[in-house]
Amino acid sequence: MPSRGTRRYIMRISTAYTAIGENAETTHEETYFFMINFLLNSRMESGFPSNDEYFDEDVNVYISNLLTSLIYAQHHEMLQKYLTLDDITLSERVSATVIPRTKYMYYRTNADYLLTSLGIFNNPKRTRPSSFQYMKLSGKSYIGRGKAYYNLAQSYALETFRKTTAIGEVMGKLSVGFEKYVKILSLMKGEYFNIYKKFSNGEMYHLERSIDEIKNRGKLQSLYDKFLDAYSRYRQKRSTDSKRILRKITAEIREIDPSFRFSIE
Repeated sequence: MPSRGTRRYIMRISTAYTAIGENAETTHEETYFFMINFLLNSRMESGFPSNDEYFDEDVNVYISNLLTSLIYAQHHEMLQKYLTLDDITLSERVSATVIPRTKYMYYRTNADYLLTSLGIFNNPKRTRPSSFQYMKLSGKSYIGRGKAYYNLAQSYALETFRKTTAIGEVMGKLSVGFEKYVKILSLMKGEYFNIYKKFSNGEMYHLERSIDEIKNRGKLQSLYDKFLDAYSRYRQKRSTDSKRILRKITAEIREIDPSFRFSIE
């Protein structure tokens, strides 16, 4: 497990990707600036400030660069060949190569995907809302995969570079704190990316009912007050008009509260 005393290395392998279009360098730098600030703010707001358990400012840099790279198509095109959606296929592809760097890229790419898909998009299986639920793994299963993939990426990074490297240490820290970083990104997506879960029809129905109930409580109180005034007026005058008003208010109360009983006869 990483510790505060862990030696700090200069990251020689960049996780940044070049933006497309004019003034690309400025665009990338500005995007990265927003990402790192959003991430740092999210860490504080979620109760996981930087270096809370061990030095992980290098993880901040890695995640910010990863989020920045997601904006650019080149990133997806370059890493698509390494991405798989199940353990079996990933294991088969890793077993089919003897090159440690390729194994490292397989595990790192899939771990990065799980981190962002769980934290930002909440859809690691890339399914549609109408997909059958019984085919989906639980969130804990995907978290377990993410931790394992980063751990294996750290092992193959060591085998690839034949020494401890900054990127290898980052992989290890992401493995150890995977759940924490997912929680940080989950807060970040709502507070800074404005990405919120879409309500299902059932959830929307219950939400609307709850709002209606709150409105009706206030309306009922007003109707009860009107009823007492109308009843008092009716007892005093016994007129046709006061009787009509009393019946009207009684009917309005029953529309909201069917259990209300009153007979004017």
